[in-house]
Amino acid sequence: MTRRMKVVGLGGSLASPSNSLAALRIALEGATEMGAETELLDIRELSLPMYAPDMTDVPDSVHRLCQAVREADGLLWSSPLYHGTISGSFKNALDWLQLLSDREPAYLTDKVVGLISTAGGTQGLQAVNTMEFIVRALRGWAVPLVIPIPQAWRVFDKEGHTHDEKVTEQLHSLGREVARAAVRFSSQALTTPDAQRAEAQIQPISEEEAEGP
Repeated sequence: MTRRMKVVGLGGSLASPSNSLAALRIALEGATEMGAETELLDIRELSLPMYAPDMTDVPDSVHRLCQAVREADGLLWSSPLYHGTISGSFKNALDWLQLLSDREPAYLTDKVVGLISTAGGTQGLQAVNTMEFIVRALRGWAVPLVIPIPQAWRVFDKEGHTHDEKVTEQLHSLGREVARAAVRFSSQALTTPDAQRAEAQIQPISEEEAEGP
């Protein structure tokens, strides 16, 4: 029996209503169309504490985030564009994925990620570019199709609905693409042990450097 793929959406903002969350919900519909199981992680509902590397009493919300990401075959990320980059709350959620560093494989190795940004102005791609850098840093694979949505306040109403069929289809296409790619990626390990060893040797550091001041 073929295992059902799981696509997890992470996004939204501390604003209510949130255009980035509305866009994420629509994109997840596309993944569902491809037969994927989906889960939505709303940044506002998670209410994550600020990331602290030395925190010992990690709350359940952080464990929920990391476990959902760990179990996902594919991911959809959606952030608003704030001052030329992703929101602080979204970046904080990604910082907590450091807890996946000691898993095998670590972080987002061989997971596919679809990227969405919403902007109040005419730009939007800067947030997508930032997310793409982070995907690479966490050893994931960003799908080529990205969806920046400028002037999102024109696209979504206060209930999170949109009557823009073009945007809806673009978001559905992204969700389908992530689910489709997740099936392909799950069939084989793309990141080889050789690549992992090479990455570890690029910038070797001493134990003293790792511990920091």
